[in-house]
Amino acid sequence: MQLYNNLSTKERAELIEKAGQERLTISFYKYAKIGNPEIFRNHMFLAWDELDVLGRIYVAHEGINAQLSVPAENFEIFKNHLDTITFLENVRLNIAIEHDNFAFLKLKVKVRHKIVADGLNDETFDVTNKGIHVDAQKFNELIEDPETVLVDMRNHYESEIGHFKNAITPDVDTFRESLDLIEEDLREHKEDKKLVMYCTGGIRCEKASAYYRHKGFKNVFQLEGGIINYARQVEAEGLENKFIGKNFVFDQRRSERISDDVIAQCHQCGEPADIHTNCANEACHLLFIQCDACKEKMDNCCSSHCQEVIKLPYEEQKAMRRGQGNSNDIFKKGRAEHLPYKKDLRNIFETQGKNG
Repeated sequence: MQLYNNLSTKERAELIEKAGQERLTISFYKYAKIGNPEIFRNHMFLAWDELDVLGRIYVAHEGINAQLSVPAENFEIFKNHLDTITFLENVRLNIAIEHDNFAFLKLKVKVRHKIVADGLNDETFDVTNKGIHVDAQKFNELIEDPETVLVDMRNHYESEIGHFKNAITPDVDTFRESLDLIEEDLREHKEDKKLVMYCTGGIRCEKASAYYRHKGFKNVFQLEGGIINYARQVEAEGLENKFIGKNFVFDQRRSERISDDVIAQCHQCGEPADIHTNCANEACHLLFIQCDACKEKMDNCCSSHCQEVIKLPYEEQKAMRRGQGNSNDIFKKGRAEHLPYKKDLRNIFETQGKNG
C-alpha cells in the first residue's frame, strides 16, 4: 500500500507534460472534529492518488485545509468522493481563476497540530461562534459603509501585490502575529464599527472571526470564500471589482491577476513589478519581487553574492549549504537588508485610506 510519493518533481512534471491533460487548481477547507487524523490522512491519500491529485493538504483534529490540482476529466469523481465524507459533503471548492498544470508536482497529505498556524488556544473560546459570512455583493456594500473597518488577514508579502481598496494591511510575517495586533489597534471600536475581514480563501477569517467575537467585537463579518471566490462572483454577476492587483497563492503560480493594476515595485530597482520569485541560490531561496530586467541582470538572484554562488560547481554549492540549514532571509519574505526597495515597516493604520 503506497502512502507516499515515489516520483521526483522532475519525473512528475514530465508525466504531466506527456499526458497533455488540463488540470484544475482547487482549494478548500473545513473545520470539523476528526477523531484519528492519521487514518483519515491515509484514506485521503489513497483515494486521491488514484485520481492523480497533486497538492498540499493538512489534516488535524480540527479539520482539513487543502490546496491541490486534479485532472479536469477526474473532477466529478473527485467531487463525488468528497461528498461521500459526511463533513465534506457539498463543501465549497474554490476553483482558481488562472490554472497551471504544474502548480503542484507532488501529493502531500500531512497530519498537523492545526490546519492553520494561528497560535490560539481553542479551548479558551467558542470557535463555532463565527462572524457573518457575506457574498461579493454584500461585501462591496459593507466596505463602502463609513462605519466599516476593512482588514486584510494575510501577511505583508501577500497584500503587497494586491488588496482591496482602503483595506488595513497588517505589516506582519505570519497570521498569528496579526491577531493580537489588530485587536489592540481596534480596541476602541469593538462596539461602534463593523469589522469586515478577508483572506485568500476564507480559512484564516473563519477562526479569526470567532476569536474577535470572543474578544468583544459586536459586528464581525467575513468574505465568504475569500478573494478567490470574490473574483469569480464579480465576473459571473457583473459586479464592480474592488480588489486591486494580484492575489498571492501558495503554489507554483504564486499569484492570480485580479485587476490590471500593478501596485508593488521591484525590490531591486524600484520599478513597478508584482512577480514574486525565489532566489536561484538554493542556500538562500529568498522570496522577493523582481522585474524582468533585474531577473535577467541578476540571473534570478537576490544579490551579487548569490549570483556568484550559483556560478560555482554544483558540488561546491552543495558543500557550502551542508549544515547551514535554511537562511534566515527565507522567512523575511522580501525584507532582507540588501534589498533597497523592500516594503517599508509601517503601522497598520498608515495604509488605510491610502491604498485606494
